[in-house]
Amino acid sequence: MIAANGVTARFLEERGFASLRRVLRSPERWAKIVALAESLGEELPGEPSNEALQRFLDKRRAADPDRFVDLSVSVVKLLGRGEYAVELPKRAHTGHFALALRDYTHSTAPNRRFPDLITQRLLKAALSSGAPPYSRSELDALAAHCTEQEDNATKVERLVRKSAAALLLSSRIGERFEAFVTGASDKGTWVRISHPAAEGRLVRGFHGLDVGARVQVQLVHTDFERGFVDFARA
Repeated sequence: MIAANGVTARFLEERGFASLRRVLRSPERWAKIVALAESLGEELPGEPSNEALQRFLDKRRAADPDRFVDLSVSVVKLLGRGEYAVELPKRAHTGHFALALRDYTHSTAPNRRFPDLITQRLLKAALSSGAPPYSRSELDALAAHCTEQEDNATKVERLVRKSAAALLLSSRIGERFEAFVTGASDKGTWVRISHPAAEGRLVRGFHGLDVGARVQVQLVHTDFERGFVDFARA
């Protein structure tokens, strides 16, 4: 699938077509990933490097497979979200940092994902030596629309998972769990427990914690209708 998407992107560029790429920019929070690695006794370069990150993750998977899920969730969040962007032929490309690819589009699932359908229409025009089916401004608008709709769908999925977790944990108020900090910002601090697998907000005792820290927490509140799972530092 990844190879097919790369070939498709390069084919459109060779034919002189603008394309709708799937991009993941170089992470702005790389310093936090470096700090996370340091907390585990590992070292990453000061500048973003997907090759170094892959070696670090492979090493941690082998060293501590039971906790690798927690680590990978934290790294994915720190990498940031992907988006759709229009790339022009013979121009510098943003690329996909996590996949370590310069050329990447979504083309293999036109039956369930609108960006793939757009790419298939571009391919059809390129193969028939026809004119592009979209203008540059139309592609820009579609890229923004597809990114926005994906974000909306992700929010719904996240709420469903949070509501399910809140319902599952509703009878366990007061229990303590070993947790892993998966997010820390001005918007709040988030932790993940493993048994059962669930994520919630740390509403008390979060000062001084950063992504990757391990902490014992106590479940203090759940609200399945709003998808709230609240913990306090024990």
